[in-house]
Amino acid sequence: MTRASPQLRDFLLVYNRMTEFCFRHCVCNLNYRLLTGREESCLDSCAARLVRANHRLMGAYVGLMPALLQRRAAEHEAAAGPAGLPDSPEPAPGPAEPSPAAPAAGT
Repeated sequence: MTRASPQLRDFLLVYNRMTEFCFRHCVCNLNYRLLTGREESCLDSCAARLVRANHRLMGAYVGLMPALLQRRAAEHEAAAGPAGLPDSPEPAPGPAEPSPAAPAAGT
């Protein structure tokens, strides 16, 4: 069995919470198989309200996300800057160049 992606999982959680909220808010009589006109109207308006609110929140999130990512990247660079590698590292000796710590051959 494959694992669901985090986005699908989040969507299903939101959908289930929305369904439960609207059902508890709108459906008051479980004696009938079908919804009453009032219950159906309430469920429609409840779901529409929550979907609009979700779209507004996601729009705000999408608008704020680039600034948040930029700030996190700047913080990460600032934290890594002083402890990072030096600006001009010395080149490592190549295979033809003897290492300064190695004794010369033939001595």
